[in-house]
Amino acid sequence: MITLTMDDARRRVAAALQRAGANAAMAESTARALVLAEAQGLASHGLGRVAQYSGHLRCDRVNGAAQPQVVKRKGAALVVDAQEGLAFPACDLAIAEAIRTAGEFGICIVGVVNSHHCGVVVDHLRAVTAAGMAGLGFSNSPSAMPAAGGKHPIFGTNPVAAAFPRRGADPLLIDLSLSEVARGKLMVAAKEGRSIPLGWALDANGEPTTDPKAGMDGSMLAIGAASSPKGAMLALVVELLVTALIGANFGFEASSFFVDEGNRPHLGQTFIVIDPGALAGREMFLDRLEVLVREMLRDDGVRLPGARREQLRRAAERDGLTVSEVLAQQLS
Repeated sequence: MITLTMDDARRRVAAALQRAGANAAMAESTARALVLAEAQGLASHGLGRVAQYSGHLRCDRVNGAAQPQVVKRKGAALVVDAQEGLAFPACDLAIAEAIRTAGEFGICIVGVVNSHHCGVVVDHLRAVTAAGMAGLGFSNSPSAMPAAGGKHPIFGTNPVAAAFPRRGADPLLIDLSLSEVARGKLMVAAKEGRSIPLGWALDANGEPTTDPKAGMDGSMLAIGAASSPKGAMLALVVELLVTALIGANFGFEASSFFVDEGNRPHLGQTFIVIDPGALAGREMFLDRLEVLVREMLRDDGVRLPGARREQLRRAAERDGLTVSEVLAQQLS
């Protein structure tokens, strides 16, 4: 194992992506996101994605020369075209435009089309809370989960994120996949030769499995699928928010991220940014949020969402990131 500073890790990731064909802006934006994910203990969305993204660049599944741009705007609604590049520069542009537009109109909804894997969705909302606003984020991904009662994959794991600023404290950072677990956890388990618990995935025949490779070839189970169709219904809502509403591909129209060969996925992300000043008022919002936080923390076992991520991030900024020699070599 070796230790890298955050800055060194970002430089290495950006250089690796540029060698694979990404332009400098795309490489740097992606590097910031992947290193931030790794620093928060989210290995499934961290440095292990560099090889995947590089493979997609080399196999022309990603346009390394992409320059995202706003292609449609009507009032407080707009669309950003990622130009088939890695998602991160397009999401950066979308969030910047959403913050500016919400400052004018009180709210903004922005869709990102012709996109790719967007990493940890809530991390895109950090800039929103820094601006004193609240944000929601949604994305789809290549098909991994069946519809309620079905067996073949249709929906992606379709993460949902929300972020709320606090007065003089870390924001609340909420991020969850609508599968029982994120598909990246199967990827990590497969690489490490570990089994997975029953209830995470089905094999290609629609049978429960503890083999992560069989699960990746089959389908993920929606959150709570063992007893309720609610998770699959939520996945359907997200799928429509980030596809039909803004003009992106459905998950079943995109090739798997876990192979180099395949199509350019043309996936979608949707962000909603809200200025509390346009509703209850900024100070009222912050006051009421603290009332809720105090009530939550009356129970010793409660941990605020995002608290552990922020603790790990600060430790990584202070002490660096510890990575395997194999992973470090992939970045050299």
